[in-house]
Amino acid sequence: MRGPLSVLAGLVLGAVVAALLLAAMVAFVPEADLSTPSPVAIATPATAPTSEPSSTPSPAPSVQPSPSVASAATGVASSPSGSPGLFHIGEPAPALSVPQVGGGTIELANLKGQPVWVDFVATACPSCQVEFPLMNDFANRYAKNGLVVIAVDVREDEGAVSTFAEGLGATFPIALDADGSAATAWNAVNLPVHFWIDKDGIVRDGALGGIGADVMARGLQTILPGVTVTP
Repeated sequence: MRGPLSVLAGLVLGAVVAALLLAAMVAFVPEADLSTPSPVAIATPATAPTSEPSSTPSPAPSVQPSPSVASAATGVASSPSGSPGLFHIGEPAPALSVPQVGGGTIELANLKGQPVWVDFVATACPSCQVEFPLMNDFANRYAKNGLVVIAVDVREDEGAVSTFAEGLGATFPIALDADGSAATAWNAVNLPVHFWIDKDGIVRDGALGGIGADVMARGLQTILPGVTVTP
């Protein structure tokens, strides 16, 4: 019996020693180690992080184009009721007093009460050569409705302009803007440029040059109410 009792006593003694050692280790562990914060509780730095640039550029502010912008792209004012822009649409037409080829003076103010089509031109302009015969046709067809068509040549001498008009068989009056002041007042910076003015002297439509009979007819329709204008 002596052998088994010795073994049992050794096991009990070993357990007691192990318990004492464990207690001693716990007593010497620093309290700070037991209170180490969890990683999810780390505060975000006070400075805001720099945002990465977006790969997609921010859209530009929406801006509605004025008739002048639309006309530069299409050759005709997009909305006669829009802002005046290049063509002075909805505004009284600028003053126009210019000498006429062959003598006399063209005064736009004297044409109040009649629809007027003003076209600023130059003899070197290819579009003008194409447009003059079309303008002739409209001028002849709608003269009975009071339509007056005027071409204003910019910065050229009368001899060259007269030869040009005769060569194209122009039947409407041609005026001379020798110093370009009229073109400046009308914002006619690109030639040719058309303006359609109603009987009250208000610009109702406009177009940059290089247009056809269909665009001309639409412009005339704005100043010939009650008349069916065809190309």
